[in-house]
Amino acid sequence: MRTLDLKVLRDALHLKGQLTAVAVLVACGVAVFIMLRSMNGYLRGSQDAYYAEYGFGEVFAHAVRAPSSLEGQLGAVEGVDRVYMRIVRDVLLDVPGLPEPATGRLVSIPEHGSPPLNRLHMKSGRMVQGGRRDEVVVSAAFAEANGFREGDSFGAVLNGRWQRLTIVGTALSPEFIYEVSGVGTVFPDNRRFGAMWMSHDAMSTAFEMQGGFNDVVASLRPGASEEAVVAAFDELLEPYGGVGSYGRDHHLSHIFVTSEIDETQVTASFFPALFLVVTAFLLHTTMLRLVRMEREQIGLMKAFGLSSTTVAIHYVKLALLPVLVGAAGGSGLGIWLAHRMAGVYARFYQFPETDFVLAPAVVWTALGIAVATGIAGAVAAARSVVRLAPASAMAPPAPPGFRERRYEGSWWWRALTPEGRMISRNVTRARWKSVSTAAGIALALGVLTALLSMFDAIDVVADLQFNHTYREDVAVYFDTPRGRDALREVARLPGVLRAEPVRVAPVRLVKGHRERRASLMGLAPGTQLRQIVDASFRVHRPPVHGLLVGRMLADRLHLAPGDTVRVEVTEGRRPQRDMLVAGLVDELMGGDVYVEAATLYDLLGESGTVSGAWLRVDASLQASLYARLKRLPGVSSVVVKEVLVQGFNETIEESFLIALTSTLIIGAALVMAIVYNQTRVALSERGRELASLRVLGFSRPEVARMLLGEQAVLLAVALPAGLILGWLLTLLVMLRFEAELFRLPVVVDPVTYLEAVGIVVGSAAASAFLVRRRLDRIDLIAVLKTRE
Repeated sequence: MRTLDLKVLRDALHLKGQLTAVAVLVACGVAVFIMLRSMNGYLRGSQDAYYAEYGFGEVFAHAVRAPSSLEGQLGAVEGVDRVYMRIVRDVLLDVPGLPEPATGRLVSIPEHGSPPLNRLHMKSGRMVQGGRRDEVVVSAAFAEANGFREGDSFGAVLNGRWQRLTIVGTALSPEFIYEVSGVGTVFPDNRRFGAMWMSHDAMSTAFEMQGGFNDVVASLRPGASEEAVVAAFDELLEPYGGVGSYGRDHHLSHIFVTSEIDETQVTASFFPALFLVVTAFLLHTTMLRLVRMEREQIGLMKAFGLSSTTVAIHYVKLALLPVLVGAAGGSGLGIWLAHRMAGVYARFYQFPETDFVLAPAVVWTALGIAVATGIAGAVAAARSVVRLAPASAMAPPAPPGFRERRYEGSWWWRALTPEGRMISRNVTRARWKSVSTAAGIALALGVLTALLSMFDAIDVVADLQFNHTYREDVAVYFDTPRGRDALREVARLPGVLRAEPVRVAPVRLVKGHRERRASLMGLAPGTQLRQIVDASFRVHRPPVHGLLVGRMLADRLHLAPGDTVRVEVTEGRRPQRDMLVAGLVDELMGGDVYVEAATLYDLLGESGTVSGAWLRVDASLQASLYARLKRLPGVSSVVVKEVLVQGFNETIEESFLIALTSTLIIGAALVMAIVYNQTRVALSERGRELASLRVLGFSRPEVARMLLGEQAVLLAVALPAGLILGWLLTLLVMLRFEAELFRLPVVVDPVTYLEAVGIVVGSAAASAFLVRRRLDRIDLIAVLKTRE
């Protein structure tokens, strides 16, 4: 081993505290990068492969009932490659062991063979057989959540008739990667909602659709215009009650999976970048301080013939040592976290292959970024080495210039103790060091504040949705719009204390060349069980004239109050009307449009129809109510708020909390590393000065107060800046997390900010304790023997 390499090891042992802090930061940054980047690749690769292998459709359409003879015309539309006509219906299920009704989405499949599009991946059992009207294949997630096996059965209401269905297999489908009903919730509940497949003959008989269909899936030829195909499908299906065609980008499952992929892409860049920037900063200060301390050694090495490049490389090696150690540890931690997150994603996103395989390129990329960070942190030190001439290096550095400051004659200066004056002079005279230390602490506090604020944002979403917006206990939705008699029938069910109607119509909103599918919800005056509440908890009423549009939807259509938007109803007689945007509501979840019920009835040309009902129920009679609902004809879905809240909490616990808690722990390590490193650098730079004070009669506590007092002053300066930075980072993160159907608000909770300050102050106190122990053990004679 070369002599300079041995010196690298000796220097590393001498600087083990500071270099350990650097290694911890590198490990944190690498771990977060590997975890999030792996999840991005895992989701994107699984999605692309699944879509290609199992023929996920590109255009979707639904109708009330269309004749099978329409297949030729649909297939002849320019740009269409294949069409698949089927029957799709939502039905209520009576699942053993489940008190409330579940919902099943029945999808017809051919009597023999696999569907041409949206093909099934069989997990167990077999496909349904032709002629058997009681057989179904159920989604693997639904079967697992309810403990179903082949041969088990459950009850279902098919077209008003109760029937027992037998499970013959479990499967996955590319259209149910994110398996959610889309009715009343955006979170998966595999216990109470599941996709299931039945033979086309059995479904056409059960729903009286022989020779017809109500759902179409199509694939497109390369280069085909999706917009043109959608328009042609709408025209062909309009006479048969078509409810609007749409492309893959508007498919609910695809929206959620793609949104998650985009979010991991953002976080995989944002959070690791923060850690690695701080790493470069710490290496920069540590290596510059080391070069200043080893001026004489550098001069001797150059005087004995070593080139400036060789000496500079020596210090770069020293900088890379903790980087490589941290990268190795971070790689192991990142791989472990990636496997944990893959398990979480496997429970939410139903891919055929859930085994996570780490891409070596991700690890190599992380290592490359870490090494580049180490080199960047050592550049300034290496440049100083190259510029240092041997003669100048072996001479002591010029002493810093000192002069009386203007403030030293002020009243507050005279009030300071000698210790306080020394602290003030050291802080103000070494301005760059002071600013860099305060900036590092402020950055750490900002990161912690942003992370903790995400927990607050989730709590606000839950409170707003479940305590202020959804005020009903149970929501009942019908398979088709019905008259007021259906509402009165539901109101007479056992345990119902109050029943309020809801009328929802699917619409297409068109503004110029932009368009979006949405639900137009009509609310009657005096509605109490469902409120329109914005992010500031203000309650809005639907306007008497015009539309109240959600802000997220309005942003995508570039709508503002006073604009006119084309409203195209995609059911029934499909009326169209230009309507005024009367206002915007800043909701956190959903993308609905609101009007008064009378305005909606006028648009639809109806009177008093309802799509469902919101119920307030007597808790003591819930079991009786659920038992009646399970066999009630015409009901397609039942949403229980208590179950909705439980599913939301489980979803947040499994997805957000794992990622955020891991990052929060890493963030605390970031604070500890910054504070400890800066304090140790200060101790190393001022060792002789502090030892001189001890010889002059200052006690250990007095000397410690002078050193740690400087850090306390810088900490106090950094706290306000860190809180402001935390707010800005929170704003940036929340903006990047905004999806089409869900967003997180920017929450400023004083308790959270105090918690972040507490973590930073606690980390500073722990670092001060470690430095104080080292200060107490300082060898006065050895320090005083060092040359000036």
